[in-house]
Amino acid sequence: MVQRKTSYLFAALTIGLILLSVLDLCSGSRWLNPFAADLNIVQQQVLWQLRLPKMLTAILAGAALSVSGLMMQTLFRNPLAGPYILGVSSGASLGVALVTIGGISALVGTSFANNLLITLTAIAGSLLVLMLVLAIAQRVESNVSLLIVGMMIGSMAGALVNVLQNFANPDALKLFITWTFGSLSSVGWNEMALMCPAVIVGMTCAVMLIKALDGLRLGENYAQGLGINVQRVRLGIVLATGILAGGVTVFCGPIAFVGVAVPHIARGIMQSSSHQLTLPASALIGAMMVLMCDILCSLGTYPLPVSTISALFGAPIIIHIILKKR
Repeated sequence: MVQRKTSYLFAALTIGLILLSVLDLCSGSRWLNPFAADLNIVQQQVLWQLRLPKMLTAILAGAALSVSGLMMQTLFRNPLAGPYILGVSSGASLGVALVTIGGISALVGTSFANNLLITLTAIAGSLLVLMLVLAIAQRVESNVSLLIVGMMIGSMAGALVNVLQNFANPDALKLFITWTFGSLSSVGWNEMALMCPAVIVGMTCAVMLIKALDGLRLGENYAQGLGINVQRVRLGIVLATGILAGGVTVFCGPIAFVGVAVPHIARGIMQSSSHQLTLPASALIGAMMVLMCDILCSLGTYPLPVSTISALFGAPIIIHIILKKR
């Protein structure tokens, strides 16, 4: 009976994801039917070159942030932990700030080269922070200490960004702030060729860690009693989270609250804390949540940043968690 109920829930989530994906393809400044046979060339270009990559980006970003948030909450046993808690987002922000605010973009001629440079420096910033956290994780035994170290590295990167912002000209500052709002439409097929493999690798690592995550959920001593190498698992979780959160942030900018709120929704819907259920459920629900945010963003004449809508969804859920946990 329990297995049948679980199957029904996953079937319902999958159907919901498919329906929202189609609705996301249809919605925009003008309604388009992707199954219509009479689309002109311009409509086909809009549909397949703009809306389809944006829809796939929403699915990948929502799934990646939600799964990485779930792993962080399990590792630190903190219901308010999220995918950006280790400073990966701050590292990406520093890389983008160096290009947009630091004046490096002025040395690049074409817009394509400029976008490529922004992407590469954001990846470099994320990887730099991730390598620092991984190196420190090998020397620190306490998860609380690792959490504090990650926050401090993120704070230092954020402080460097603030210094750059203080001396930036208005045009460069506007470009950087626009990136921090979060956007799905900046990912085309060229960027998708980099983002999709990163998310697949991160998800594969997360799936391989499911049993270890279930052991950590009950405490490190219990996990060690089961024969789980806690140090190695912790490194795996940090690496998978860095790949997932960093891969999304580099191309979409920081998207708020999805990674914190969605794991709690998944636990509530599945009525379980087992990662065999909550991890795939988090991926599906996270993809659905970002798709809904993208649909709402595109309804008005002037599209809103996706992070703004996700905050309106996620913030009330987090407030509810805090009030419930007292």
